[in-house]
Amino acid sequence: MLTAIVRQVSPSINDCELSFHDRTPIDVSRATAQHEAYQQCLAELGVRIVSLPAEPDLPDAVFVEDPAVVVDEVAIISIMGAPSRRPEADSLADALRPYRRLTFLQAPATLDGGDVLKIGRSLFVGSSGRTNAEGIEQLRSALGPFGYTIHPVAVTGCLHLKSACSYAGNDTIVVNREWIDAEPLRDFELVDVPKEEQGAANVLLVNGTVLLPASFPRTSELLERKGFRVRTTDVSELQKAEAGVTCTSLIFESDNRESS
Repeated sequence: MLTAIVRQVSPSINDCELSFHDRTPIDVSRATAQHEAYQQCLAELGVRIVSLPAEPDLPDAVFVEDPAVVVDEVAIISIMGAPSRRPEADSLADALRPYRRLTFLQAPATLDGGDVLKIGRSLFVGSSGRTNAEGIEQLRSALGPFGYTIHPVAVTGCLHLKSACSYAGNDTIVVNREWIDAEPLRDFELVDVPKEEQGAANVLLVNGTVLLPASFPRTSELLERKGFRVRTTDVSELQKAEAGVTCTSLIFESDNRESS
């Protein structure tokens, strides 16, 4: 079954890292309620939730996708591009240990999980302000023996690769081509987000349903017209911290063992 590791919203989230957004006050109580509704949505879609406590001294720690890349065979614990976020990896590694063998990137590699789009045995990896060439090469070395191929993608207009493209199923990628070089994605059907919803390319495919923020109704309608089963959730407070719907959970196939 699918398991999602999540972490509760830090009370210090207003001190989060920002690269492309202006800083706007985040209502912590509302962000917490939205995150709880997001978790409930995942549970209703058939995902088992493993919830980690908030990290009061780590403002970005709710974004659990970034410290690790998880495939069927192994979990790669990364060195995140923002030094302030690197302590987040310790407790996440502990949470993953019951489910996967762990391997760790080594400096000078940097890599954020938000830059990794996995589709089958292919991983598209953003070359961004958070993920460097050494991080991409170490990921290639770690996963190549398991038959995975790594495809670098230049990211120019946003924080992470998955801010600009994500997989919706049926060989289809939702994309904002203004923010990335979409050429490595040429073998897929590309669905361009509406001009007025540039941030809408971050969607989460869960058991056949495409989840996306409620703030992007035109993209939701577009996907529904194309035959996708769509569900929306309000993450407006977390979006102020450059969040989407992929970054606040780390989802992987697992058995029913409880984490310890």
